[in-house]
Amino acid sequence: MRPKRIAPRAGQESVWDYPRPPRVERVSRRVRIALGGTVIFDSDDVVRVLETSHPPAYYLRIDDFAPGALAPAPGSSFCEFKGRARYLDVRGGRAVAAAAAWNYPDPSSGFEILVDRVALYPGHMDRCTVDGVDVTPQPGGFYGGWITPEIVGPFKGGPGSMGW
Repeated sequence: MRPKRIAPRAGQESVWDYPRPPRVERVSRRVRIALGGTVIFDSDDVVRVLETSHPPAYYLRIDDFAPGALAPAPGSSFCEFKGRARYLDVRGGRAVAAAAAWNYPDPSSGFEILVDRVALYPGHMDRCTVDGVDVTPQPGGFYGGWITPEIVGPFKGGPGSMGW
């Protein structure tokens, strides 16, 4: 059963208008991330990946994270579009979010801009903001999309959405 697209209002985007295969785009947005009571990321050098039915996943420059905020973690996965991902632990203050980030050290053709960037699960952080607006994590525990007020769904990841 295909979900019913929410019609976007002025200034909004529908995830059902995003392409498949995904599109990568550089955006002029300031992203700020806090974990363990510490700001571990604050930059406007941001890329987002847009894919049908998913809120944007933000990819952030590894070098813009606070020193020690990212550490290799066990495991990997494969994306049919972006290639093989490795996982990273995210650290801030005394908190550690195990395998809460990933990157593509050798991304597939068309996704080369992601080579030195990391995406993370916003729900594993204390707070993530885009241009000062709090991010809501994509439903479910598998996908790492960032929902802000200008993004409308419905979003893949919630109950009953795996067959979409």
